[in-house]
Parts: sequence; C-alpha cells; structure tokens
Amino acid sequence: MNQGTSTILMLVVLFVIMYFLMIRPENKRKKKAQEMRDSLKKGDVITTIGGIVGKVVQVNNETIVIETSDDRVRMELTKWAVSTVGVQTGEQPAADKDKKKKEKEEPAVEAPAKTDEPAEEPVDEIPAPEEEKN
Repeated sequence: MNQGTSTILMLVVLFVIMYFLMIRPENKRKKKAQEMRDSLKKGDVITTIGGIVGKVVQVNNETIVIETSDDRVRMELTKWAVSTVGVQTGEQPAADKDKKKKEKEEPAVEAPAKTDEPAEEPVDEIPAPEEEKN
C-alpha cells in the first residue's frame, strides 16, 4: 500500500467511527422521540419542552390539546413540543443523595494553621476625595 491508499483508508475508518459514535445514537434518539409523540393518547400526562405539565384531552394529526390544571385551562400544542410522557421531577435517585451526603461529611481540605501575626484589617470606608480650593 502506498501513502495515498493508507490516507483514504484512514479517512474511511474515521468516518465509520464518527458514524457509530455520533450520528447513529442521535438518529436512535430522534426515532424514539417520534414514536413517543405518535403514541400519545387521551389521558396521558405529558411535559412539554417548555416545562408545562398537562393531561392530554384531544389528539389530532399534528397537534394535541392539553389541560394544565383543575380549572380546565386548555392549550393546543404541536406534537413536537412534547418532551416526555409523565411528569419530570428534579429529584435525584436515593443512591446519588447518599453519595453526596457522604462527600459533604468528609472535609476535603484542612484549614491552614493560624499564626501569631495579626492579620491586616480590611478598610471599611474609602476616604472622600479632597475638594480643590480656588
């Protein structure tokens, strides 16, 4: 193999690696999201990409109508605005919380030893500029 053939081979290998690491997973995510949006039905609780939580009351080809509260406030949204089916919460799993508690309990760095020298006191006030005398 000469140098030109090996360069072309390296570019092809690089493209294949990029496809499997970047392009293919993104296409899978898009396909899964589209399937979720197509399977919406009356009664599902959804969260939109803007964070609005509501219950689906009507499904059309490209839009859905949701109720956002007990006051029967209805909103019509496009299907692509649906983020998830179900309510998203900001809570972390219990295992992550326990791990973070343990990290907080253990001090990361010890405080430096105090010296006998007095520390400089911060200046509380800045003196006013002197006025010019004419």
